[in-house]
Amino acid sequence: MDNIKYYVAAASSDGIVVNKHFGRADTFLIYAVAEDNSYKYIESLILTPICKGGEHDDNKLIRNAEELSMCKYVLVSRIGPGASNVLESKGITAMEIPDLIDNAIKKVISYDEVQNLFK
Repeated sequence: MDNIKYYVAAASSDGIVVNKHFGRADTFLIYAVAEDNSYKYIESLILTPICKGGEHDDNKLIRNAEELSMCKYVLVSRIGPGASNVLESKGITAMEIPDLIDNAIKKVISYDEVQNLFK
């Protein structure tokens, strides 16, 4: 795939659906979106979940955000405001889209196109 525009990470336990809460996710599937809005799976990124039993590890949160920093968007089923803010500080937009990964990525592509109309 040539002309990669940006990367999207999807939190998924099965590789089909965006179905993981950001804080509990250990696998993020990385997709590249090209200039022509086609996309393809690149790799799986395995991270240590930051939430266990209601407790959050801020150091793991920062480390996971840094690991995801190549992505413009992170797709999750849920995310708290603190984690969302940390991702935003790294230039990553978190989006709650519990849907099939293909559908979710298409929604992100549409969203990104609209955002670029205002630049």
